[in-house]
Amino acid sequence: MLKEILGVLQDDPSSRRRWFHEDYFDLFVRETGGELSAFELCYGIGSDERALAWIRGQGYFHDGGISGSEDFIGARLTPGDALAADPIIARFERAAGGLPDALRLALETRLREYALQNAEGAARRTRFRRADWQRTDGGEKLREDRGSTPS
Repeated sequence: MLKEILGVLQDDPSSRRRWFHEDYFDLFVRETGGELSAFELCYGIGSDERALAWIRGQGYFHDGGISGSEDFIGARLTPGDALAADPIIARFERAAGGLPDALRLALETRLREYALQNAEGAARRTRFRRADWQRTDGGEKLREDRGSTPS
């Protein structure tokens, strides 16, 4: 289940940054006026990490992995499949059960939109790179209390 990391660096007073974490996913969101304005869903944490990002007005971007691989969000879907037929999306839906309803529904809408328009999941870069604020100190695992502030 995704748990919120508290104390995330806030760099823009007109919006709110949030970070949710579990063993397979890191979810970074930006909300403006209480609505989702951007997200980055990192999955396959470790050496095979990938990320699907969306920014309102700019669209989608997929980062990491080898283009054409079936390990991308939506890559295994064929026309007419239910969204949950994709193993990554199904796993996200299970992990997202504890997210605030409005955020969870907005994310599911965006994942559906991405998967149905771009099932092959072409990547812009083959290696995923996190921003400084999205890393823990020295690569250490997040503390179990989930209340620490990453550097």
